[in-house]
Amino acid sequence: MNVRINYLFKYCFPFLVSLVLMTGGVRSAQAVSGSSLMSPDKLKYAPLQFTLPQTQRVVLDNGIVLHILENHELPLVNINALVKTGTMYDPQGKAGVAELTAYVMRTGGTKKLSSTEIDKQLDSIAASVSLSMSLESARINFSILKENLGKGIDLLSQILIQPAFENDKFELAVQLKKEELRRIKDDPQKLAFREFNKLIYANDPRGSFSSSKSLANIARNDLVEFYNRFFLPNNIIFAVSGDITREEAVEIFRRYFGEWKAGKIPAYLPPPAGKSKAGLYCIDKEIAQSTIVSGQFTTSKTDPDFYSFTVLDFIIGSGGFSSRIFSAVRNNEGLAYSAGSFYRARPAYGVFGTYAFTKTSSTMKTLSLINSILEKIKTGTVTTGEAYWAKQSIINGFVFSFDTPEHIAWQQVNLESEKLPADFLINYRDKIEKVSVKDLNDTAVKYLDKTKNAVLILGNSKKFDKPLSAIAQPLLITPEE
Repeated sequence: MNVRINYLFKYCFPFLVSLVLMTGGVRSAQAVSGSSLMSPDKLKYAPLQFTLPQTQRVVLDNGIVLHILENHELPLVNINALVKTGTMYDPQGKAGVAELTAYVMRTGGTKKLSSTEIDKQLDSIAASVSLSMSLESARINFSILKENLGKGIDLLSQILIQPAFENDKFELAVQLKKEELRRIKDDPQKLAFREFNKLIYANDPRGSFSSSKSLANIARNDLVEFYNRFFLPNNIIFAVSGDITREEAVEIFRRYFGEWKAGKIPAYLPPPAGKSKAGLYCIDKEIAQSTIVSGQFTTSKTDPDFYSFTVLDFIIGSGGFSSRIFSAVRNNEGLAYSAGSFYRARPAYGVFGTYAFTKTSSTMKTLSLINSILEKIKTGTVTTGEAYWAKQSIINGFVFSFDTPEHIAWQQVNLESEKLPADFLINYRDKIEKVSVKDLNDTAVKYLDKTKNAVLILGNSKKFDKPLSAIAQPLLITPEE
């Protein structure tokens, strides 16, 4: 609490005083001159200058990689780690092992301390620890006061190196996952995107999701085997930021993680073949609204077209109110309370999609409108104004990926994990700025192909404004529970 109060007085209070004085000064000037304030459009200011801070990279003898970034404003240390694994490595027929492994590593105690004792000790030093599993990686987040760093790192190292996977915590985790799956039926948007991902990643491990059936096949030992396979010191990258020096970070990691033995890293899965289950699919559900998701594979993060496609996606739908889909579907027609596009760029592939959440009676009209927007943008209709707006928005928003030392260090971890060029982030803004209108129009023609789209509609098909057969013969999907 004292730290927060000191922070408020040190940083926020002077700002508020300055703001009051500045505002008073403006009003006084207005009173004297009687003139109005200048229009914001006429204000002149220097170009935005941004220099990307660099972390200090250290590799320990057992292969652990550290990206260290000092910042002594607050007596806090943040440690984030990425493990190169993910749900795509779930054993066949046992989808859910990866998620359960991460969950029970945190909740299932260690070989030295029970789960109850671990929680008590973490609470006593106000430390925060979490583990999560995503499609292509696992992430560890840890935050602690500098004065408790030694004890905190000791507990963190036990969780990562000596997890006990207590059986009662494993059984509880399975039951919680089953309840989560049961509840997904009542969350149309979450259900629709899960089933859409299955279509996109057809015949690929990335399209495998846990079910009651797969959970029934999982035993505690499956978690132990998954842990032993992927949680290795030479398969993990740490971001260390905050009130800690390079020397302190190296010393404390060597002390608590130095004895962790390196192992053989499993072969990484190749990228998807790039062939999704194109076509029209429907999940029939008696609800008042429809969820429409449509998409296909597209260019990767390492392809030169990545930058033009990023800008194109912003114009199409990820740019919010001024984007084409949002403007047409919501602002102009009032057909959906949310609509837009998304672009998931990976080092070796990408996925582009559109979505809309609309009332049942406007389902087909909404889908038709989105399709027409995508077709129109392929006819060379991107304007100079749209390109300028999108590029400036992306460039100006880019700096917020580095608003804290923790985020800066984490970006360096991602760069290394994805094996991107060291200057990828440094050159990002310049390459976005160089995207031309011609590039955008060419990219739209090159990548937007509706014949490759997997289109999923979740809703009450009996009450759609038009039958699905009016555009194609749909395939009905029954989601696995």
